[in-house]
Amino acid sequence: MGSNLPPTQAKDAVLVKSVEMPQGAQKVEELDFNKFKGRPITAEDLYLGMRHMGFQASSVGEAIRIINEMRAWRDPETGEKTTIFLGYTSNLISSGLRGVLRYLVEHKHVSCVVSTAGGIEEDFIKCLGDTYMSSFSAGGAELRSKGLNRIGNLVVPNANYCAFEDWVVPILDTMLEEQEASKGTGEEISWTPSKVIHRLGKEINDERSVYYWAYKNNIPVFCPGLTDGSLGDMLYFHTFKSSPRQLKIDIVEDIRGINTIAVKAKRAGMVILGGGIVKHHIANACLMRNGAESAVYINTAQEFDGSDAGARPDEAVSWGKIKVGADHVKVYVEATACFPLIVANTFAKEDA
Repeated sequence: MGSNLPPTQAKDAVLVKSVEMPQGAQKVEELDFNKFKGRPITAEDLYLGMRHMGFQASSVGEAIRIINEMRAWRDPETGEKTTIFLGYTSNLISSGLRGVLRYLVEHKHVSCVVSTAGGIEEDFIKCLGDTYMSSFSAGGAELRSKGLNRIGNLVVPNANYCAFEDWVVPILDTMLEEQEASKGTGEEISWTPSKVIHRLGKEINDERSVYYWAYKNNIPVFCPGLTDGSLGDMLYFHTFKSSPRQLKIDIVEDIRGINTIAVKAKRAGMVILGGGIVKHHIANACLMRNGAESAVYINTAQEFDGSDAGARPDEAVSWGKIKVGADHVKVYVEATACFPLIVANTFAKEDA
């Protein structure tokens, strides 16, 4: 006759005795909307309710804490603030997150910006024509036949790029004339990607533009891959229009520029949305000062393929791009889904 008791081996395997949790160990907390009955729910309510929820909610909470500590820091001798590097990829300018990025530059919440070619040109293009909602499943062949370009679940009409060409080419003409006229004067004009962006920000003269505000507030914007997009197309076409003369754009001056900002920083913080060249360009600049003191990465890339985009902050520590002992977090969330909440609880909080 069989025993009514479970096998000892099975019981011991299931009910392994646990150790006592350390004093002060953080308990998982639950977001209880009952607390907010009778009043509007604020962004701070969500942050405080989510920060100990676990998973990526807690990573978002860590990002908010780290950014607020970046912003609060002051050098005890000089009173200087953290030099905050903001990086983002072009898709985020194409999306409605552009307004959040513009806000940060408009109100001087960041010290330096790095983006891709698309992250530059799409800002100006959106001043000249609208981007529209579509679907991730919209067929490429049909869109192509209609002159519509898909960015995820957004579409940009080709007419916008034609308007961009009409706007930017005369500016390139003028810049070339200024370059040529300066030869032999002892004060020759040396265009760089950051100077091109600065000039275009001035010329757009539109408060919806991120780079208009970068121009107004003298915030440097670096784009090491300036030719990798519509701007590159325009520069290519311009070489035929202006031949045999050619607009010269010097990338060496800009790498010295961003590295110097990092080297001179009393304290450096990185806020990087997305991966690729913007992530590495900022991190590599911070290598010149033996690493940033704090870093927030926001992207959905994984590290298993060895990509820089997927690399967690600790990998950057091994290269000297983030300091040993620095405060850092990687948030595995698509940026449009979390960055507005992060900004509402950090940079925008003092302006509310």
